[in-house]
Amino acid sequence: MRVCDLTGKKALTGNNVSFSNKKTKRRFYPNLHTKKFFMEDSGEWITLKVSTSAMRTINKKGITACIDRLMKKGKI
Repeated sequence: MRVCDLTGKKALTGNNVSFSNKKTKRRFYPNLHTKKFFMEDSGEWITLKVSTSAMRTINKKGITACIDRLMKKGKI
């Protein structure tokens, strides 16, 4: 399934609109990447499917802070 492991972003629905204004359903998928992160405190690698905005958050706060925040919310 196309869901970000950290932010929970998933596909949205909308319409393709042609020049004649005919509308057909389409999906807007999040920009997901499978990426490995190194947890310094435990010394192990974890693989997550994250969006690019989640990668920016990880670069800013660190992977351990992001994982701790998710554990507080009860999502992990």
